[in-house]
Amino acid sequence: MSYNKTANITAETINPRVKTFNYEPCGEIARHAERLQEELNKNPGSRPFQEIIYCNLGNPQALGQRPITFFREVLSLCDNPALLNRDEAHLLFSQCAMKRARKIIEAMPGRDSGPYTPSQGIKSLRESIADGIAGRDGYPSRPEDIFLTDGASSAINLTMQILIRSEEDAILCPLPEYPLYSGSILLHGGTMVPYNLSEDGDWGLDIFEVKRCLEEARISGLTVRAMVVINPGNPTGQVLSVTNQEEIVEFCRKEGLVILADEVYQDNIYVDDKKFNSFKKVARSLGYTEDDISIVSYHSVSMGYYGECGRRGGYMEICGFGEDVMGEICKVASLTLCPNIGGQILTSLVMDTPKIGDDCFENFLAEKESILSSLAKRAKTLEKAFSSLEGVTCNRIEGAIYLFPRIHLPAAAIKAAKTEGVSPDIFYACRLLNDAGIAIVPGSGFHQVRLLDSFISV
Repeated sequence: MSYNKTANITAETINPRVKTFNYEPCGEIARHAERLQEELNKNPGSRPFQEIIYCNLGNPQALGQRPITFFREVLSLCDNPALLNRDEAHLLFSQCAMKRARKIIEAMPGRDSGPYTPSQGIKSLRESIADGIAGRDGYPSRPEDIFLTDGASSAINLTMQILIRSEEDAILCPLPEYPLYSGSILLHGGTMVPYNLSEDGDWGLDIFEVKRCLEEARISGLTVRAMVVINPGNPTGQVLSVTNQEEIVEFCRKEGLVILADEVYQDNIYVDDKKFNSFKKVARSLGYTEDDISIVSYHSVSMGYYGECGRRGGYMEICGFGEDVMGEICKVASLTLCPNIGGQILTSLVMDTPKIGDDCFENFLAEKESILSSLAKRAKTLEKAFSSLEGVTCNRIEGAIYLFPRIHLPAAAIKAAKTEGVSPDIFYACRLLNDAGIAIVPGSGFHQVRLLDSFISV
């Protein structure tokens, strides 16, 4: 008997789709930053900086943002239900946190946070989220349309699994883009059709540019199935006007496209002349029902004032899909059995926060406003700082937690980058990391048209 001693699994034999995309926020520069941090831990003083400042991801609590007390109290009680029966519980936890925890525990399988839950998420938590959406938008929301997920990323991946049948199926995506979208589209065998946001127009969305991209895609033989819109923008920090959103709704309705609305930064608005409006609200205000247009909206507990990135909680609300399709989505969701229960709980809390009259309301509101005020202050400080630097231009930040400045590198730096065999933006990002200990994402990581842009996290 002979045995094949050659490894069966190699870089050449894995799924080729895995090798077709990059996710630069966690790419080579981020990995090099981790290596430098290990070096500093072993040999303090070996570099001209004491620690790595990670600006490659929106990761608020890693940068000092404090968690909301109410959220953490409820989570703690749900993980330790016996605490509710202890005499000292009233000294350690607010009454509203204890009341909410009791309600959630009653709905959990086995009244504990350890068992599996329904694949779509615990129904009472989805009911709370639906009520929160209805209160936000002024239009009804149904718990049957809501899927709780392990962050918005899982919801986006699940959507792509449903929509993409072959490489002839395409999704419209903005550039600069959050690379989760291009990665997920390519991994599931589809094609991304980019449309460019206008840097000279404060990263605005020109509907004629989107129409042009759609027409070219169709001429090339692609079937465009959906349009991704990120509002507020990631990584560009703009907030769409209602007029712009209405144009998008009318366009997608006319062209038969699903709107994939990434709305995870809806609580991060820093300008007085803009406010967040969900695409569902805009569509309903135009008189369109779920029979007229399909919308999938995403939200998560990672951003906003909550910043609970590692908890991996989120949801998608699906409007306009038939019951037969919803059944198929439930089937795919069941492959992971269920989203983590801590994330489910947090997502319900984010959409159903303490109300006036609750004993914890004033403390909750103070913490929320303090965090949002701090984020706004830092955003404006960085915007002003970048705009004052020689060789740097930066649009105003309206929302989200990112700035996307353009770095105008001198000819000598561009020549040096060419000598090293890398693009100028990667050259700049590497020098910034090695010389100053600051980890950023090169603009090309977001498929930006101009490769000298670099992404900076607030």
